[in-house]
Amino acid sequence: MSKVSIIGAGNVGATCANVLVTGQVADEVVLLDIKEGVSEGKAMDIMQTANILGLNTRLVGVTNDYAMTENSDVVVITSGIPRKPGMTREELIGVNAGIVKSVTENVLKHSPNAIIVCISNPMDTMTYLIHKVSGLPKNRIIGMGGALDSARFKYFLSLALEANATEVEGIVIGGHGDTTMIPLTRFAAYRGIPASSLLPADLLAKVAADTMVGGATLTKLLGTSAWYAPGAAGAQMVAAILHNQKKLISASALLEGEYGESDLCIGVPCIIGRNGIEKIVTFDLNEEEKALFHKSAEAVHKTNAALAGAI
Repeated sequence: MSKVSIIGAGNVGATCANVLVTGQVADEVVLLDIKEGVSEGKAMDIMQTANILGLNTRLVGVTNDYAMTENSDVVVITSGIPRKPGMTREELIGVNAGIVKSVTENVLKHSPNAIIVCISNPMDTMTYLIHKVSGLPKNRIIGMGGALDSARFKYFLSLALEANATEVEGIVIGGHGDTTMIPLTRFAAYRGIPASSLLPADLLAKVAADTMVGGATLTKLLGTSAWYAPGAAGAQMVAAILHNQKKLISASALLEGEYGESDLCIGVPCIIGRNGIEKIVTFDLNEEEKALFHKSAEAVHKTNAALAGAI
C-alpha cells in the first residue's frame, strides 16, 4: 500500500493532491496544513469527485498533525509563502527557510524512510537546505523545478511548432529562476526531428526566452504564483517514484562533481525511480551551454549563502 503526504494545502499542494487522486497514483494521500480547516475542506471537495470519476485513492486532510503522515513513501513539501508580482523566488528565502526546516524535521520523525520532493521556493536553495538539515542520502531528496521548467519549455515549443504538446521533447537545466534556467534548445525535438531544423533561430530563441519568464508571466497575470503546472509536476515526480518508472526528468539534485559543480542543488537530467534519483545523466554540453550552467551555479551558490543562519 503506497502513501504520499503533501505538506501545504495551498494552491500547489491541493493541485498536487488532486492530480494524485484523479490519476490514482497512490493508495493514500494525506494533505496537511497549519491553517485549520483548509486541508480538510480541500480534501473533502476533491473526494466528492470520487463517485463521479470512479476513484479509489483515499485522501484525508489534517491540521498540523504530523502523526497522520506516518510511514509515507513520499513526502511533497510545498510549504511557504508564494511569490507576488515583482517578487523574485530568492526574496522568499528568509521566511521559507524556517518553514521548510521545521517541516523536514517533523516529517522525518514519522517517515524516516521517505523520499522528499521539494517544491517550496527558492526551490534549489530549499532543496539544499533539506539536504543539510536531514542528513538523508542524496538520492532521497529531489527538487521539482526542472520538471516544471521543462514542461513550460515543451508548451512554448508546441505553440511555435503548431504541434501536439505530447509529441515534442525539450529539457531545461540550471537553477529554477527567471535568469538562471537554461532551456537546451539544441536538444529540443519534434518526433525526433531537431527543433532547430523546423524553426528559425529567432523563434527558437523566443521560445527559450518565454520559458525563462514563464513563472513571472503567470505571477503577473494571476497576482500570485502558478499552481496547476507546478502541482502536476510534483505529482509527476511522485508517480515516477512510486511506480518505478525510470523516467528521465530534469530535477534539482545535489551535485558532487557532476557537470563540474559541487555542494549545491541545481537542475540536471535525472533518472527518477523507486529509489528517488537513481542516476544523474550527463549531457554532452557545448562550451556555450557549459558557461551558462556554471554562471547559473554561481547564482545558486550566492542564494545558498543566505542560508547561513538556518543551517
